[in-house]
Amino acid sequence: MNTSITQLFVYGSLRSGFRNPAYQYLSRYFSLAGPAVVKGKLFDKGTYPVAKATSEEKYIIGELYGINNPEEFSWIIEQLDDYEGVNGEEGEKPLYKRETVVAYQNNKPIEAWIYWYDGEVNGLPEIASGDVLQYSPK
Repeated sequence: MNTSITQLFVYGSLRSGFRNPAYQYLSRYFSLAGPAVVKGKLFDKGTYPVAKATSEEKYIIGELYGINNPEEFSWIIEQLDDYEGVNGEEGEKPLYKRETVVAYQNNKPIEAWIYWYDGEVNGLPEIASGDVLQYSPK
């Protein structure tokens, strides 16, 4: 794992507007750097949004976080990997994969980690705005 990258881009339940219990955990170890976007598409999976990388000019709106203590990054990201289902149960395909991405904050590129959905999105409604907080299912 590239431990020199200690920024994290979040677009769903870990965003500050959700006040998810996992957000409390995130905010203990990371500091909000502010709003940011990444190239990708959001889809409505029903109970939660999922993101997929794209080559199209589509962007996901989210937040960029920086680790408070870089020495703790490896341990903390493992906890978030568990929350996001990166380490699936034995014999099961993981729900997400964590990869590096270029996030843009005030048009400035910043390398960060993101959790991409690792499943199929065919038939799922696209969240055209790219912003979960502005989306309401039909």
